[in-house]
Amino acid sequence: MTTTNAFKIATIPGDGIGREVVPEGMRVLEAVGRKFDIAFQFDEVDWSCDTYKKTGRMMPDGALEQFKQHDAVFLGAVGWPDVPDHVSLWGLLIPIRREFHQYVNLRPVRLLKGTTSPLANRGPEDIDFYVVRENVEGEYSEAGGRLYRGTEDEIAIQEAIFTRRGTDRVMRYAFELARTRKRKHVTSATKSNGIVHTMPFWDERFKAVKADYPDVETSQYHIDILTAHFVQHPDWFDVVVGSNLFGDILSDLGPAVAGSIGIAPSANINPEGDFPSMFEPVHGSAPDIAGQGIANPIGQIWSAAMMLDHLGHPEAAQSVIDAMEEVIADPASRTKDMGGKANTAECGEAIASVIASR
Repeated sequence: MTTTNAFKIATIPGDGIGREVVPEGMRVLEAVGRKFDIAFQFDEVDWSCDTYKKTGRMMPDGALEQFKQHDAVFLGAVGWPDVPDHVSLWGLLIPIRREFHQYVNLRPVRLLKGTTSPLANRGPEDIDFYVVRENVEGEYSEAGGRLYRGTEDEIAIQEAIFTRRGTDRVMRYAFELARTRKRKHVTSATKSNGIVHTMPFWDERFKAVKADYPDVETSQYHIDILTAHFVQHPDWFDVVVGSNLFGDILSDLGPAVAGSIGIAPSANINPEGDFPSMFEPVHGSAPDIAGQGIANPIGQIWSAAMMLDHLGHPEAAQSVIDAMEEVIADPASRTKDMGGKANTAECGEAIASVIASR
């Protein structure tokens, strides 16, 4: 992997609004790069549902080999209505996560200054936590199948795969993250009262791992009541760790509580650095607004900030977040989904301009 201030970034705009917001993320990265003397080489590829419709594959055979020596992957969005979701995701997003051992999906849940939560009387001091999602096994496995298709005896079987190694490592990541936070608290998402094998195992491993972190406080909730607590008591949480399915659900609910899933970022992390990590907004390809130039680029830009932090430039990352908050505070610079009048490019330009002016 590169160890200088020049980074090779594999860039995949993908589908829909991904093609509109990725350029704004790149614009902001170049602005912050000039400010902090960081160089980027963006190697862009057209892997998308259009590629699938032309070739029968979301990406070419052996495609990921060309990116193994890159420092990070910058992804826009995956999916389009005329390609089944399981085809697009299992043809692009999930192979990247698994081949690059990106076993941590990290999603900040934070109410930014200038953003209004749908929850009454909640401010930025009330909503500031992380969801750590196990990203390569659990409920999203390829184990299972279907029998007797099209008959009254049709059977669909989906196996959930939980390994001690996979469970422990994502939990340890959550505890290590909590150690860097003021509250030093980890919440475990479970459902061991209803899922009889995997969730009791998850609980056992959480108990075993937390024994190595006596300085970190813990709590544990079943997923159903935990979702209620996200809405009623978001201030309870600091770091939340969950399986692939539970983490996926919680990391969408969290940004909604924080004002908008449209501005939420995420990181798919290989903590050891053996492979590049991937950074993408939580939102999808949004076919209903694609091509109109009105998509909110902040999710992509915030993902760029997470990438900067991962690459060892926390000060540069913070400057992006500060600029985002300054722009959000000005209604003229917000996109339509946040009550503003700016288009995608104008919002991205405003953030890049704030960075340059400081």
